[in-house]
Amino acid sequence: QVQLVESGGGLVQAGGSLRLSCAASGRIFSSYTMGWFRQAPGKEREFVAAISGSGDRLYYADSMKSRFTISRGNAKNTVHLQMNSLKPEDTAVYYCAEGDGVFGTAQYNYWGQGTQVTVSS
Repeated sequence: QVQLVESGGGLVQAGGSLRLSCAASGRIFSSYTMGWFRQAPGKEREFVAAISGSGDRLYYADSMKSRFTISRGNAKNTVHLQMNSLKPEDTAVYYCAEGDGVFGTAQYNYWGQGTQVTVSS
């Protein structure tokens, strides 16, 4: 059974930074794409970033490309999302996911429970 556990969320002022982490267990981590998605109240879950199994291909939503960085440590089965220059509109629950695709939620088979990120103005 695959388990994904996010951590690192919290309350931060606009312009600040947070680093989210996701710890994975249950199968060969390096074989799968890892993604970050977010969901704000009343909105659909949206793609944030993804990284290929080997870590050599990175994908970002256009609005976050210059501020967020995804990385993974296959030796420790972890994936991280460094978020800089945070804005109030980044407030959402952030989810880690493991799957075979990149951009679509349906392409991911396993999801974490989410971690809340709140950015105050």
